[in-house]
Amino acid sequence: MRIAYLSTFYPYRGGISQFNALLYRNLEKNNEIKAFNFSRQYPDLLFPGQTQFVTSSDNVDKIETLRLLDSINPFSYGKTARIIRGYNPDLLIMKFWMPFFAPSLGYVSGRIRKKCHAKSIAILDNVIPHERKPGDMLLIKYFLSKMDGFIVMSSTVEKELLSLNPHAKYILKPHPVYEHFGQNMDKKEAIRKLKLPENKNIVLFFGFIRDYKGLDELLRSFSRLPENYHLVIAGEIYGNFEKYQAIINDLNLSEKVSLFIRYIDDAEVPAFFSAADVCVLPYKSATQSGIVQIAYNFNLPVIATDRGGLSEMVTDNKTGFIIPSSEPSLIANKIEEYFNRECYIEFSKNIQAIRHEFSWQSFADAILQLYSEISIKKD
Repeated sequence: MRIAYLSTFYPYRGGISQFNALLYRNLEKNNEIKAFNFSRQYPDLLFPGQTQFVTSSDNVDKIETLRLLDSINPFSYGKTARIIRGYNPDLLIMKFWMPFFAPSLGYVSGRIRKKCHAKSIAILDNVIPHERKPGDMLLIKYFLSKMDGFIVMSSTVEKELLSLNPHAKYILKPHPVYEHFGQNMDKKEAIRKLKLPENKNIVLFFGFIRDYKGLDELLRSFSRLPENYHLVIAGEIYGNFEKYQAIINDLNLSEKVSLFIRYIDDAEVPAFFSAADVCVLPYKSATQSGIVQIAYNFNLPVIATDRGGLSEMVTDNKTGFIIPSSEPSLIANKIEEYFNRECYIEFSKNIQAIRHEFSWQSFADAILQLYSEISIKKD
């Protein structure tokens, strides 16, 4: 089969690019595939982080791509569609994670479907965004109307999709494990590398810091925990860190918190997950989370709120704990239970036993299965 994959690839950094690279490598094993990329992903003024691009310390897969699509330049939409049509694919794959990309991706898909025989499948990170803005729903509906099929990675996204497109053709397939970060480091070595206090119960909050992820509640929970608990916050801030710093100051948490408020390069990731005893996701809203699948790569148990698809990714009392909400007392109590019961060894073994269920090859196979189904139904 000939596949065109239009999304974010190298030289862009972050989870979307990493996801696409890993899936691309599995699809290319038995298919002819070509990657098409953004020439401009976000305008600099709209990008909340430090940089969109990889650095020399990122462990990236430099997949060869054609950088064509400018998200805010409509003239590039037609050009991108024409060049992809010239490749004459059987299948066009896209990844969709926010309404901002609906006009560009939707237009290209619409032209491809109209002008050639290709089917279009979107991998949906989210349908309805965590932080909605006026006009979002119109953009989302436009994009969904331009696709033939969808891959959803949680029942939450499944419900969102069906609420807007009740007759959608889709497959639910969990997010695969991020394996490209490599293996665990020695725990003591990781702690020394990060200059963390020794002989503490290390709790990790990892990833981009955004309001809906509940870091404020996690910090408040630490005021309820004894002095032998230590929180590591590692990730780039989307917005302003001042409100979190105010909580740290007001609750006198500075000795119980280590801050790495910046983008964490790929080469640094093993140290954070090897130093930690547990990863906590106190999200106020969610669909699914790539952070869980990074943690699972390092066999690190996860404590997460019962939001979105997190309870589908974390099996309560087996690979971690699920808590009803991000209320600080609930977080603190569950963290204490985790350490008091010495859950790490048991839960880590359970993660190792199920990792095969989250393989990239299985995910790639699900896409090809969906392609077969929509081809039979539409042709």
